[in-house]
Amino acid sequence: MVNLRTTIGPYTFDNPLMNASGVHCMTAAELDEVAASVAGTLVTKSGTPAARDGNPAPRYAALTLGSINSMGLPNKGFAYYLDYAIKFQQTHPTQPIFLSIAGTGPADYAEMAKTIQASDFTGLTEFNLSCPNVPGKPQIAYDLETTEQILDDLFKVFKKPAGIKLPPFFDLAQFDAMAALLNRYPLTFINSINSLGNGLMIDTATDTALIRPKGGFGGIGGAYAKPIALANVRAFRQRLRPDIAIIGTGGVTTGRDVYELILCGASLVSLGTVLQEEGIPAFARLTSELEAEMTAKGYATLDEFKGQLKTL
Repeated sequence: MVNLRTTIGPYTFDNPLMNASGVHCMTAAELDEVAASVAGTLVTKSGTPAARDGNPAPRYAALTLGSINSMGLPNKGFAYYLDYAIKFQQTHPTQPIFLSIAGTGPADYAEMAKTIQASDFTGLTEFNLSCPNVPGKPQIAYDLETTEQILDDLFKVFKKPAGIKLPPFFDLAQFDAMAALLNRYPLTFINSINSLGNGLMIDTATDTALIRPKGGFGGIGGAYAKPIALANVRAFRQRLRPDIAIIGTGGVTTGRDVYELILCGASLVSLGTVLQEEGIPAFARLTSELEAEMTAKGYATLDEFKGQLKTL
């Protein structure tokens, strides 16, 4: 028998799979469906201080090997998801939950953190520093000075388990600099990666961009993102303190993909495009495929191969 149990900080999860923030998590009903699945945990939509409608449609399109989206952070507002998370804890006392928040400016993070700190929420909070599809707004985590300012302000007021969601990085010097910065703070986890920012796809019938916002530019997810996701998880696992866990996100379409993210050092693996396209049954399929992969390799637990990627 294969045991899929995994941990992040003091939290234990019976299965390493979860939804990616932004997929199947807009409403309480969608979150309840994830909670009722075989997924080990769930994360809310990244809540902003006020509710947002997001970008105009069409803003999502399926592609041959993934997806393109420019959603623009549609969400019901930070207070909605905090309220859901607190109530979820009361009805699911043994199932940890992640609360994701995103600021529209640097000051928003500390302000929302104060509210979470004063609340009854005892789960894990994800501070999303990677919002690639909001017109006019850069990805915060590509600016080290702003990231440092946010984390300094944040941890002056926030003492609960916290992590940050990161965009993809592409240069070893970027990994070095970001990891050196993150290692200075009491982080419980990071989530890597968000979608590959500002891709473009064209409708062959009309010669127009597939999506409307930003002139057709959007985040690329799915199989297109897998090599970048693996590299980011691996690079950060080599550079971060051992006590900072990694949630691996990006490129999962099979159980083998889940296995490889864990092999690179992920403790949890979140599903984005595959969950959007297949729905809740994706969790059961990928769990079964992961178990089969582990059995074929002779592993009974995730810890036996987590972070054990071999090099030539």
